[in-house]
Amino acid sequence: MVVLIELTYFAALVKFDVMKTIEQDQNIDALKLAVSGMNRRLENIYQGGGKKRIEKLHAEGKMSARERITYLLDEGKPVLEIGAFAGADMYVEHGGCPAGGVVIVIGYVRGRQCIVVANDATVKAGAWFPITGKKNLRAQEIALENRLPIIYLVDSAGVYLPMQDEIFPDKEHFGRIFRNNARLSSAGIPQIAAIMGSCVAGGAYLPIMSDEALIVEGTGSVFLAGPYLVKAAIGEDVDAETLGGASTHCEISGVTDYKMPNDQTALDTIKDLVAQFGHFESSGFDRIASKAPQGKAEDIYRVFPENPTKPYDTAELLQYLVDDGKLTQYKEHYGKTIICAYARIDGWAVGIVVNNRKVVKTATGKYSLAALFIQILLIRQRASS
Repeated sequence: MVVLIELTYFAALVKFDVMKTIEQDQNIDALKLAVSGMNRRLENIYQGGGKKRIEKLHAEGKMSARERITYLLDEGKPVLEIGAFAGADMYVEHGGCPAGGVVIVIGYVRGRQCIVVANDATVKAGAWFPITGKKNLRAQEIALENRLPIIYLVDSAGVYLPMQDEIFPDKEHFGRIFRNNARLSSAGIPQIAAIMGSCVAGGAYLPIMSDEALIVEGTGSVFLAGPYLVKAAIGEDVDAETLGGASTHCEISGVTDYKMPNDQTALDTIKDLVAQFGHFESSGFDRIASKAPQGKAEDIYRVFPENPTKPYDTAELLQYLVDDGKLTQYKEHYGKTIICAYARIDGWAVGIVVNNRKVVKTATGKYSLAALFIQILLIRQRASS
């Protein structure tokens, strides 16, 4: 009888392990498929308005927004794109707005971390949709909060007129960009703008309110109203270069500071300008040499379930994200539905507060634990700054 019970128990354990392995394999397949689908969507977004429009830019002697960013940033340094999926599946009746019509990345220029904002002229000639304005505002907020120099690569036809009633009026809309220009300047955060194409109407204020402005001869132009509107308003014929081109603004009006022969020279000049920036005081955050997380990145597929509503071991998942898989849990045995821990990510000392998705038995505590841990983190940060 004892032998029979032991065999039955062993069989149940084997069955449980087999079922768990099958479920993990299903998780791996489903999540890899989801990641593959996401990457395919990103590939389409990276094309902006399409290959034909990119080829048209090249025929005009211009680089695309992503080509400009790649040329500007230090090769081999970390790059983080912000909001690549902004505008996805929006404004379909207007032809779509991949990446919100503007590419925003955080990267390094001559060893200095900067945020770069580049209008995508292949999307409605770089016109501003409502989401474009919000994305630009987010870039400026990141620059303000983190004291990052901001570089604008301007190539825009201005506000998308069929939707102008959704772009201007609100506090968090287009006009706030110019307020942020002033706030960045008053905070001593450098702003450089390169006018590499059209810069029309409301969009003309942004580069001119920057600390320094470059303009590309033959392709860059700055004016509130273009040649056609001038003709309609006062009957005068004038070309874009005379009205607001590089010679006009560098030699006569003084609105722009550097006249550049082409995109590459403009970007090289920005690199030289950034290389001479001063440095802000340290924020006080601690960093050491980073270590790889525990295991392989693909192991996350095994731990995280296909259906995120299912329970999973959050602490184990974190070990695949933090340096060396090392967590120092704060009050590990109290309020177990919340995990509070010290760790390092890419060498940076961090505090982690996360819901524990594992089914646990806990006596008391939850929200008070998280609040207490955050207070301790703030005390530590103030002590180091």
